[in-house]
Amino acid sequence: MRIVDAEVVVTSPDRNFVTLVLRTDDGLTGIGDGTLNGRELAVVAYLREHVAPLLLGRDAHRIEDTWQLLYRGAYWRRGPVTMAAIAAVDVALWDLKAQAAQMPLYQLLGGASRTGLMAYGHASGQTLPELVESIHARLEEGYRSIRVQSGVPGLRSIYGISAPSPAQPGQETHPTQGSPVARPAEEDWDSRAYLRHLPGVFEAVRAEFGPELPLLHDVHHRLTPVQAARLGKDLEPYDLFWLEDCTPAENQEALRLVRQHTTTPLAVGEVFNTAWDYQTLLREQLIDYVRSAVTHTGGISHLRKLLDQAALHQIRAGMHGPTDISPVGMAAQLHLGLAIHNFGIQEYARHGALTDEVFRQTSTFRDGHLHPGDEPGLGVTLDLEAAARHPYRPAYLPVNRLADQTVHDW
Repeated sequence: MRIVDAEVVVTSPDRNFVTLVLRTDDGLTGIGDGTLNGRELAVVAYLREHVAPLLLGRDAHRIEDTWQLLYRGAYWRRGPVTMAAIAAVDVALWDLKAQAAQMPLYQLLGGASRTGLMAYGHASGQTLPELVESIHARLEEGYRSIRVQSGVPGLRSIYGISAPSPAQPGQETHPTQGSPVARPAEEDWDSRAYLRHLPGVFEAVRAEFGPELPLLHDVHHRLTPVQAARLGKDLEPYDLFWLEDCTPAENQEALRLVRQHTTTPLAVGEVFNTAWDYQTLLREQLIDYVRSAVTHTGGISHLRKLLDQAALHQIRAGMHGPTDISPVGMAAQLHLGLAIHNFGIQEYARHGALTDEVFRQTSTFRDGHLHPGDEPGLGVTLDLEAAARHPYRPAYLPVNRLADQTVHDW
């Protein structure tokens, strides 16, 4: 099964997506997600100029060998651009292999370990009444686990508080959706105000929705280790499913301090790109959930190895899954999550109607659970004509500043 064509498709139906399309000499087509939110064209150039020429004529069945060629053969290793490009190739090859085998991909990964994947949705509000209304809306949509993000008095615009989407009532607008922007939006931040406010938010949410509803919260890297430890301890009475990215985890040892002071479960890693980024976190059991996405972590082949390491330490998968993961990347995660033993939960933000026209999917969402479907391969088909109707649009993620205008982690 020789690769005869490698095409990179950039489309922006509701937001920008990068898709690698591989075609073989026996007529099969496999697709992989290479979207790097806010830096999409860097991956496009890497794929078109450096990777695609290496793929032509290769045996599409040699997935591991191809992965090692692209990783070790480049000499300059790791990094978000390289690993997103490798992920696009890896997922496309798995899609081809599963189609050739006439099986859904999860069957090639060992078969299903569960009947569906528990998913969580996003609820947010600038005020507590808005937040409560948003949680009710997610529950009505079928979610059974909810990520809770709240405004903070005195701060006008912070991460996780998005405006409603006029195209999709009940859904939130992601920062890089909507009209193209010439410069990043600027948000503001005050850690002390946030730390004072948030425990009361969860107290009110628990009073409204009871003790059974799994609740999650994303700090988005904005606290120091001491502040993160305090927050984890303050939230213990409200039994969070997890506290996500409580402090920048590039300094892996910082999680030791957080772990010493709180029993709130910790989820880390959506900005990591390789298994090597997790070595201390896994070995010392400093986290409970791995947040890496297939799209950003070298594909199914590499993330599977990382999650197998995590399983040795009773750490579970909680793969990153907002709308910057295309339907292709999400399908890859659903197949992987269905097969592995140490699955925990899957983030799931619904794509817009235009995206669903470009990427036709067999996955389903019922009673709070996702399933990738049983069609051969990934179960996603890229409509090239529909994709061509939505050209790339420049867009940036926001940046964050303190009151004195110091740039802070967004």
